[in-house]
Amino acid sequence: MQNNNRSSIFNAMTVDVEDYYQVSAFAKNVSTDDWTKMESRVVKNTNKILQIFNDAEIKATFFVLGWVAEREPGLVRSIAEEGHEIASHGYSHQLIYDQDKGVFKEETLRAKKLLEDQIQTEVLGYRAASYSITEQSQWAIDVLIEAGFKYDSSIFPVRHDRYGMPDAPKFPYLQRSDSGKSIVEFPLSTLNLLGYRLPIAGGGYFRLYPYWFSQFGLASINKFQKKPFIFYLHPWEIDPQQPRINTSFLSKFRHYNNLDKCESRLKNLLEYFNFCTAKEVLKRSGILNTV
Repeated sequence: MQNNNRSSIFNAMTVDVEDYYQVSAFAKNVSTDDWTKMESRVVKNTNKILQIFNDAEIKATFFVLGWVAEREPGLVRSIAEEGHEIASHGYSHQLIYDQDKGVFKEETLRAKKLLEDQIQTEVLGYRAASYSITEQSQWAIDVLIEAGFKYDSSIFPVRHDRYGMPDAPKFPYLQRSDSGKSIVEFPLSTLNLLGYRLPIAGGGYFRLYPYWFSQFGLASINKFQKKPFIFYLHPWEIDPQQPRINTSFLSKFRHYNNLDKCESRLKNLLEYFNFCTAKEVLKRSGILNTV
């Protein structure tokens, strides 16, 4: 049953389509050369999310990893055929600040062309692996603009040990590149709490916090800021049976914490808020038409 007291604001629901062994936290434990040897669960888990979204009658943006798209073109087409937006998650899930500009550009163009060939539609949006557009890798913005992307969702305006630009704006804005050109930035959502920007946009935070707190934080963005939020998760986050990777304690905690609760929490979230694609939210705001 849907909540009749929900805000009329439509928020962006997004999914980063990658498999459990491709997360950046496991990069030291699972080489990219070994990815083909791992048990793949991305199709099963993504199809499960598609069914959850279908039951809730919402459309979402799927940031698809090029490596996955290359091996599972049927999955990409099925996502698009169900009316969801296809966007790019890069090709190899490598952190941008660990790549040089040439490698990043080649991978970015490769993934975009791959997705567009599969769905025969322009891909407008991009999201970096682990939000790795930071102060030291802002040069990537120029590459995205040159590649033809209209919006990016890679900047997390928080302090974190692996990503973050804590002084970046909290809501969609025009990001200027070094060349003077611009692209729409849809930053990940945060909650102001006692003078601190707390990440509230989903993923591991959604599994870490009690559900009531996530709902409260996201609802406050709609109610008090009168703005849409952007939410994200990964297909592996609704798969508590996934194989375990032997890694550090911190990485284990971040990856495996409350996997068994994520699906039910997601369903509750879909009942409480209105959702649509990132592209639709930006178009409703008028900012996407200014690029």
